[in-house]
Amino acid sequence: MIGRGDILNFMPYEPSARTAFSGNSIQRHSEQRTEDSLPEAIADASSRYLLLKGTKVFCAVDGPEHQIWHDRETAETHSDGFKNAILLGHDGGKAIIAAPCSMNAEEPEDGFAAVELRSFYMLGLANTRDQGALAQAASWLAWHDNNRFCARCGGESQMRAGGVKRVCLACQAEHFPRLDPVAIMLISLHDRCLLGRSHHFSPGRYSTLAGFIEAGETIENAVRREVFEEAAIKVGEVHYHASQPWPFAHSLMIGCYGEALNEKIDFDTEELDDCRWFNLEEVKDMLAGCHKHGCEIPPPGAIAWRLIADWVEMKEGRA
Repeated sequence: MIGRGDILNFMPYEPSARTAFSGNSIQRHSEQRTEDSLPEAIADASSRYLLLKGTKVFCAVDGPEHQIWHDRETAETHSDGFKNAILLGHDGGKAIIAAPCSMNAEEPEDGFAAVELRSFYMLGLANTRDQGALAQAASWLAWHDNNRFCARCGGESQMRAGGVKRVCLACQAEHFPRLDPVAIMLISLHDRCLLGRSHHFSPGRYSTLAGFIEAGETIENAVRREVFEEAAIKVGEVHYHASQPWPFAHSLMIGCYGEALNEKIDFDTEELDDCRWFNLEEVKDMLAGCHKHGCEIPPPGAIAWRLIADWVEMKEGRA
């Protein structure tokens, strides 16, 4: 049988594989689970554990090393006896379990550090497979925390099958972990691309435009709507390029390229602090961190960086 990890090995060069959180090799076996799956995994001494609180990952610290994986004893002690633990699946024959950590994230116990999830790709604190496992853990734990009551009747719901669903105790409705799809797009006009600044960005930071895909929309039409709403730019052809799991809280970023049909920008000041065209040379300087006005883009690993960097390569005939 070909496992998920084997399948991932067939696709190392696609653009999505070069974004953060994309290397998840966990085999989830969602359809084969029973109510015994999680207890059996906890009883197995070889199982590995992740401890999180929101987007904080609790690591065992030994000098400069930050170890995200914990043994059963450590995990049980710091998760109120595996309260609300979930079975992510199996990797390399070992069960992977995530649990909400009971430690104070601001003042963790000696020998531990609470590290922001974004740091694992921004600072290179974890390899791509571990980043993928952390993304799944953070997304599933957040979904369970936000869905303790039934969306149909308001009754209390309970985790089942190790975390792949919740069941309402009153009406028996089943609820499954969900994703929020987000379109993120680099719009170009000849040798220029459109980048914007959100109000919360650090000084000089620009990025690709993005927005949630709404009910009844295709990905392409979501791209066109968002760009027109935010910048008054009409978009013609749209092409998918890459995707990225984004565990804040449980989104899937769907990266696209689009061709602008007009040049004049009239950006929404409620959404953006600034929006402008950058030419190819400016974008190359931003990638190199030497833009003459200090403009910068998101760091490598972010899908926005991937879209921008690959656009430059395509423009220069290197892709």
